[in-house]
Amino acid sequence: MRRLLTAAFFAPALTLAQTPAAIDSIVTHALRTFGNQGVAVAVVKDGQVIVARGYGIKKLGTTDPVGPDTRFGIASNSKAFTATAIGILVEEGKLAWDAPVIRYLPEFAMYDPFVTRELTIRDLLVHRSGLGLGAGDLLWWPASTYDRKEIVRRLRFIKPATSFRSAYAYDNVLYLVAGEVIERVSGRTWEQFVKERILDRVGMTRSTVRHSDAAGPDDVATTHAEIEGSVRVIAPLTSDNTNPAGGINAGARDIAKWLLVQLDSGKLADGARLVSARTAREIWTGVTPMAAFPSAPELAPLTKQFNLYALGFQTNDFRGRKMLWHTGGLPGYLSWLGFIPDARVGVAVLTNTETPMYAALGWSLLDYALGTKPPWDFVGGYAAVNKRQRDALARQRTTTAAARDSLSKPSLPLAKYTGTYEDAWYGDVSVSLANGKLRLSLSHTPQLQGDLVHWQHDTFIARWDDREMRADAYVTFQLSPDGSIDQVKLRAFDPDTDFSFDFHDLLLRPRRPR
Repeated sequence: MRRLLTAAFFAPALTLAQTPAAIDSIVTHALRTFGNQGVAVAVVKDGQVIVARGYGIKKLGTTDPVGPDTRFGIASNSKAFTATAIGILVEEGKLAWDAPVIRYLPEFAMYDPFVTRELTIRDLLVHRSGLGLGAGDLLWWPASTYDRKEIVRRLRFIKPATSFRSAYAYDNVLYLVAGEVIERVSGRTWEQFVKERILDRVGMTRSTVRHSDAAGPDDVATTHAEIEGSVRVIAPLTSDNTNPAGGINAGARDIAKWLLVQLDSGKLADGARLVSARTAREIWTGVTPMAAFPSAPELAPLTKQFNLYALGFQTNDFRGRKMLWHTGGLPGYLSWLGFIPDARVGVAVLTNTETPMYAALGWSLLDYALGTKPPWDFVGGYAAVNKRQRDALARQRTTTAAARDSLSKPSLPLAKYTGTYEDAWYGDVSVSLANGKLRLSLSHTPQLQGDLVHWQHDTFIARWDDREMRADAYVTFQLSPDGSIDQVKLRAFDPDTDFSFDFHDLLLRPRRPR
């Protein structure tokens, strides 16, 4: 067992003049390659902060630089904080990893009564519940009218995609359940608990715990994305429903402190412990098997021999060593965090533009921290893979458009498609007719309102008014033998649509008179 490090583990970050030139070169090359606006970088090694600083600018069209404390939404890298909060409560005897959730939340239910009885606190964190990829995300993303407790209540209506504990499928909603468990047993909201019991103790005093803080006026990186062919400023997610799954905002200096605590198995700067070494190992231990396919040739070092999801971290091998890592994604924010305990190195990358730079830079800086000779060209590799993927998407879009029967007509007069439809887990969706156009409105999601443009036969395209959604959808009406609407299904129009737009799971039927 490696020795525990002392308070010197929290040595201050090097100044700009002391920053290794190699790191500056790696970051500058990545920024130029991918065209990102700004990035915050943290690299720690052997108990020292090698670098914790920002590069580039906070906002397109300005010269306001990203600093070491400029906050970015770290998105799903927040999940490890939720797992750590659970670990603290386990140590206090208020929770048990393998106790059923209903012991603490008696009202909690999943679709299958067996799963309701058997699903444990650990299961909330490891993506093996049987829910499909991103299932239930439409209850909170885009921002919905549902509060966190109502989102949790509606999980009982979502049908599973696989049997319990048989497959990995990433979800966010069970982390919301974990947040409710934390509140129930601690008497503090997830936000209060994580701030007081984790951030404050680690020394992450400039970090915040709410998505809504991304709209703050202070030292915050502005969100950017490519919208219909050009990169521009976009609105950040400001709904706090899903904070336990992705709500933390942090900068380079604070995230370096988090890496140092991880690398010292939960030990803090003052010698006290955030969690015990045993709890740290529990959080790091892989639970759910994940696919370990060979990587693209341009990214050959990323081919894995093993691949598991632990508690808020993914764990696999890199350069012959076990590592813990995770990524995070929100509108305009992408993050990468990874560390190798045996090598005592850790890296975090926080960006405010949606390009693959966050991952390319993360792996590049990890190679640098490990001293790999020669280092792999991850920047060039990701750029090449990204171009190939974009070209493939363009071909797929062309093929889809060519297959359209553009001469077909709807089976019914437009007025016959109107009405209120309902889904068991989401709720109401309405179709209306105004000025000769059909309109679709997801009643609990204000940003998902738009015109229905005829595509072919009884399929239309929902073109959302808010073009920042980047999630237009096929809307297909299926008819009963008598010509009435039997059901409606939605599916992403563009193959590049984010999986969290899970309107494909909706099964809409006309609302019957009550």
